[in-house]
Amino acid sequence: MSALATLFALLGTLLIGAISPGPSFVFVVRTSVGQSRADGLAAALGMGVGAFIFAVLAVVGLRALMTEAAWLYWLLKIAGGLYLIYLAVMIWRHAAEPIAVDGAVAPRANLQRSFGLALATQLSNPKIVAVFGAVFAALLPAHPPLWMDLAVPPLIFVQESAWYALVALAFSATHPRAAYLRAKRWIDRAAGAVIGVLGVRLIVEAAPG
Repeated sequence: MSALATLFALLGTLLIGAISPGPSFVFVVRTSVGQSRADGLAAALGMGVGAFIFAVLAVVGLRALMTEAAWLYWLLKIAGGLYLIYLAVMIWRHAAEPIAVDGAVAPRANLQRSFGLALATQLSNPKIVAVFGAVFAALLPAHPPLWMDLAVPPLIFVQESAWYALVALAFSATHPRAAYLRAKRWIDRAAGAVIGVLGVRLIVEAAPG
């Protein structure tokens, strides 16, 4: 696979992980519904900054593991694959459950507060930690070109910010919110299926050949 194709695969897989509802998704939804559209957009920016930080740590950390501790890198791939399979099963099982948005956020929060709370939510989200670690371990080449190392974190920032901004805009308007909630079951199941396949692939590739 070429470096460019690997980059698109990495970004696409992380986008699927972001689309599947988790703590970060629910926070942006609740902020947009319970406060304002502007607060939701500020929260989206906070999610993007958090994802950027994780991307930098993933690139630097995995590079060190590849060169200094091959056995630990192999163990990370196995553990990441198992977690992705578990996450896929949980997403599939809970696909039909509604998203609760009432009374989740204090009213009249300002934009700075919304950004800060979103960043804290993203940084403390165990789902994104596991997904980033597993996806980078599965798809990042052992010796990627320098441009890829430099491009991945800002591209992930743009992608995460754009996705959560779309969530904020959709859930601050009645009709788009209703349309998403009607399709939530199938969106979640599709995301769960893709994440599960990635987990199986991660374990198969890590197994001694």
